[in-house]
Amino acid sequence: MWYPLNKHDLNETVTKFLKTGKHKKPVSGLIVPHAGYEYSGAIAGTAFSLVKKDSIKKAIVLGPSHYVHLFEAITTNLPYIKTPLGKIKSFNTDFIRGDIEQEHSISNQYPFLQKLGIQEIMPLMIGKITEEQAQEIAKNISKIKALYVFSTDLSHFLPYDSAVSRDKESIKILENLDFNRFKYIDACGHFPLLVMMHLCKLKKTKPKLIIYKNSGDITNDHSSVVGYASLYF
Repeated sequence: MWYPLNKHDLNETVTKFLKTGKHKKPVSGLIVPHAGYEYSGAIAGTAFSLVKKDSIKKAIVLGPSHYVHLFEAITTNLPYIKTPLGKIKSFNTDFIRGDIEQEHSISNQYPFLQKLGIQEIMPLMIGKITEEQAQEIAKNISKIKALYVFSTDLSHFLPYDSAVSRDKESIKILENLDFNRFKYIDACGHFPLLVMMHLCKLKKTKPKLIIYKNSGDITNDHSSVVGYASLYF
């Protein structure tokens, strides 16, 4: 279970996480983690809390494919996206439709978007795409007025200090839009992040770190941790 399935509990949990940010910012995109809410919900919530409620009506959520071997980007084949908080209309431009409901890297972001007043979502499950495909996806979505949400966790199952060092390097590459060193990013959302790099290049902006933690900060088990960061642009 990635988040509470009871409507009341989920609403209270997301509301609490959305109070973690201090100041609203002009935000067009976010990078957020997607572990269970007890691990990374506060880190994701800190990013979403920067977005002014009801300031934008559409969102595009890009996450990696954890369960399906995929070499393209596909969106949902359902007209509505459902969570315990209700349903939101899905939209599509010209992406292939398919069954992506199992992909938690995407669905974990829906409750936050519902609380922000988003009315339409285009989820995109990103497989092992090429540089050219990433550029084309970025070009496609750049034409849409929406909140762009890129879902990824960082390094997996390293000792605490090694994870912090590795994740700092990944964050630095993202903040600098360092295409030459992009291959060194340690993240399960490698391919969604490649789209993000090209999108930021098109929009002449760069991501900025909001907060970084890892699972060791939550569990106090430092032997093997997963990294979580949120950034905005």
